[in-house]
Amino acid sequence: MADELLGQVRGKRAFICDMDGVIYHGNRLLPGVKEFVAWLQREGKQFLFLTNSSERSPLDLERKLANLGIQVGAEHYYTSALATAGFLASQHPGGTAYVIGETGLTNALYDVGFSMNDTNPDYVVIGETRSYSYERLAKAVQLVSRGARLIGTNPDISGPVEDGIVPATGALIAPIELATGKKAYFIGKPNPLMMRHALKRLGCRREEAVIIGDRMDTDIIAGIESDMETVLVLTGVTSRADLPRFPYAPRLVLDGVGQIVP
Repeated sequence: MADELLGQVRGKRAFICDMDGVIYHGNRLLPGVKEFVAWLQREGKQFLFLTNSSERSPLDLERKLANLGIQVGAEHYYTSALATAGFLASQHPGGTAYVIGETGLTNALYDVGFSMNDTNPDYVVIGETRSYSYERLAKAVQLVSRGARLIGTNPDISGPVEDGIVPATGALIAPIELATGKKAYFIGKPNPLMMRHALKRLGCRREEAVIIGDRMDTDIIAGIESDMETVLVLTGVTSRADLPRFPYAPRLVLDGVGQIVP
């Protein structure tokens, strides 16, 4: 049965792959990734690296993988920052935002015509950042209390790094939700909105695509809710022992993406 499912996965036209915990951990490339990417390119597959991280731009991600020995153009990356910018531009063209995040997020917002505003913005937007501080948190709480709408690039509570885990957007935005009583709207996985954007970029239908990820609560549920084939890899935050805790299951569980290569 597993061999049959693996054959079906290999036959898909398009591959949507998470990055952290699937392609790399921090600055360490995971086993089998070079072979997997070479197979995608050799077979002429459509593929997109889809990450809930909002810190880096597609160009930054291209350079990061190049440093790890993988040559993949910037057009193959889609981030929660880009998805967030696209959503806000469709909701409020030419809007303003107060942002707690890195340049990948602020540049994405600038690119769709948004401007930064720390007085009376339309939105308070939170993404992963290393410059989180009490002062910025207090400012965000004040602005949301005055009516700014609260947006999170993704709901992840934590993310994997080389030596463990670090807090992600869901953890950073929680104090603002608690202090204001306002709930954030999250754009990244498992929001099907991001999956639809990814399929549109690939130019394919959901039946032709598979999503590969290491998280049950974002990657796998996103695929299930988008009615796509799902593959869980055990190179990230989820172990086999974790699977019974969830009321849903991936179609296929692999030790890593290298197993997809025939």
